[in-house]
Amino acid sequence: MTTFLRITVDPEQMDGLPCIRGLRIPVATVVDMVAAGMSEDEILRDFPDLEREDIRESLRYAAAAVRERQLPQMASVA
Repeated sequence: MTTFLRITVDPEQMDGLPCIRGLRIPVATVVDMVAAGMSEDEILRDFPDLEREDIRESLRYAAAAVRERQLPQMASVA
């Protein structure tokens, strides 16, 4: 089992969404920025409280979450 030291879940913060190190920055926000093509440097400029390892651990966390869940149905391609 993988341990994520930089990911926190607090039901009293951000509706219990997984966040970075207790900050009010959801993992999903970081993953969305990477998916949108932002570089680590751009993300760190937008969120100065983040560290490079926060971004990398967010991606590892997202990958682990996908492995643990059934994927949603996809539309078939004709």
